[in-house]
Amino acid sequence: MKKIWLLGFGFFSISLGWSLYNGFVPFFLDNYIASTALIGFLMTIDNYFALFLQPYIGNRSDRTNTRFGRRMPYLLIGIPIAALFYALIPFQTSLLTLVIFMVCMNLSMALFRSPTIALMPDITPEYKRTKANGVINFMGGCGGILAFSAGALLFNIDESLPFLAVSAIFLIALMVIFMNIKEHRDGIPYTFSPTTPKINYKKELNAPTVFLLGAIFFWFIAIQGMEALFTLYGVNEIGLSEGASAFSLAFFSLSFVLSAIPSGVLGAKYGKKNMIMIGIIGLFFVFFLLNWVESVFYLRAILLVGGMFWACININAYPFIVSMGSAHSFGTRTGLYYLVSSLASIISPPTLGLLIDLFGFGILFNASAASLLLALVCMLKVNHDESIGNRILTL
Repeated sequence: MKKIWLLGFGFFSISLGWSLYNGFVPFFLDNYIASTALIGFLMTIDNYFALFLQPYIGNRSDRTNTRFGRRMPYLLIGIPIAALFYALIPFQTSLLTLVIFMVCMNLSMALFRSPTIALMPDITPEYKRTKANGVINFMGGCGGILAFSAGALLFNIDESLPFLAVSAIFLIALMVIFMNIKEHRDGIPYTFSPTTPKINYKKELNAPTVFLLGAIFFWFIAIQGMEALFTLYGVNEIGLSEGASAFSLAFFSLSFVLSAIPSGVLGAKYGKKNMIMIGIIGLFFVFFLLNWVESVFYLRAILLVGGMFWACININAYPFIVSMGSAHSFGTRTGLYYLVSSLASIISPPTLGLLIDLFGFGILFNASAASLLLALVCMLKVNHDESIGNRILTL
């Protein structure tokens, strides 16, 4: 678990970087662009890169064989480049230079994101991966909280300070991971074959995997749309101020962070699929109840419970999908996970926004609940013996 906490520092830096990027880069774009829609599009280019690059990079890392390991070369190349362009963003002098820095930063982040996450199953036995993913997501959540607290203070002092600080943290995280995690020493043994195909769709995209990817898509549709439009819902439907509405959503995020490690422990004990099913059903009722809430106290209390159920889903999902494949496919499956979640991130906000335009803000949580029902249907069709991985490790 010591190695996982150290690897979690890498995920901490990624989450810190994305949270601060999403929070403050729109201010720079607003200096040059009057269209909010165009700003929104530019802020989602990472999702478009993820659609095409994450599966490729993840699969490529599965077939990489160097003295540093399979994943580490991508970190050694991608993180320094990302740190450089991240630091340059506040020093842009025109829309062109800003967009160039943003694109280069997003491309370099795409280079090491899947390999970094794939390191977790590489160095963790199957029966410990839900606990490990809980630790990693806890660290990532702490990074997000730090971005909006310390990052805001630094931004008020000087706009460049938080970006320079995050760039330095990127490099420190790389040093910590490189010095403490040696893939050939710490990784689960695997047999490298240079003839391994780029991706064997027939083998990797079997029926359980396809249905699980479908479930991931639908629950991210529910979550991404809800998070993107919740503050508008709070203002227009409940009558909250903008600050009170945003603060209410923080209860959901904080609950998720605090529940990350316990959800991983429960997933290891009772099964990943079982915890995901509990999370989907619980979150469905949370969204259903939110339709009837008018009190701020009950709104925040229900969101607090919702974050716990979301942790049951999210913490166990990634270990579940990699458990369905072999050690040769961890990077590929990581890329597929990000492909599906990124596709949902692109589709969900505009789709739910269109439904709101047609039927009003009251449709938000009904649509999110309906998407969770579709995720539940997909999960019911996922047939996978979770004890297989554990039995293999004990042979």
